[in-house]
Amino acid sequence: MALGLDPNAGVIESIGAYLNAGGLVMPALVACAVVLWYALGARWVLLERGSGKNVRVLMRKYADGRAKAPDGIVDLAIVRGLSLRNKDRPFLRRYLDDAFSEFETQVKRYSTTITVVVAIAPLLGLLGTVSGMIETFESLGDMSMFSQTGGIAAGISTALFTTQLGLVVAVPGVILKSVLDRRQRQLELDLDQIKDLLVSSPDLLKAGE
Repeated sequence: MALGLDPNAGVIESIGAYLNAGGLVMPALVACAVVLWYALGARWVLLERGSGKNVRVLMRKYADGRAKAPDGIVDLAIVRGLSLRNKDRPFLRRYLDDAFSEFETQVKRYSTTITVVVAIAPLLGLLGTVSGMIETFESLGDMSMFSQTGGIAAGISTALFTTQLGLVVAVPGVILKSVLDRRQRQLELDLDQIKDLLVSSPDLLKAGE
């Protein structure tokens, strides 16, 4: 098995050769990549904040009826919170906690999936590396190091390709995960601020009066 891929082969053939070179671990790594990027994309959409203005300004605009249609977690939370506040419910904080539970669940969605896949991908790559090295040492033991269809070439290719793909899956996942986790923390702070303002600042609703 050659270490390189034929530059004259088609895209499909090249991908197939690459996956075949990595051995049995490659399908699992490809599955990890698919799951990871689906989860990252879905989480990116779910963490849409809405307007970029700060919470206090947004609440005044929605209280005055001057804001645009809600679009994003913060906008929707403000609209829902103001609706509850206008009903003069006792123990408002309790109602707000219940009403915002949906948003608090939404900002955490797919976080665990991303964390698990990012952790598993390098380990699968390492497993492939170990398997490739085992194959290499078996070839040395069998004196088949110059075999054209296996031997050292096959073992090293398995080791290198699985390590490479494991890192290709994990490294971008780690970077994007940190970005999304930061957005999650900011949204959680925004939701807490909305609840605090609704409970402790009733004059906020009288801005347009």
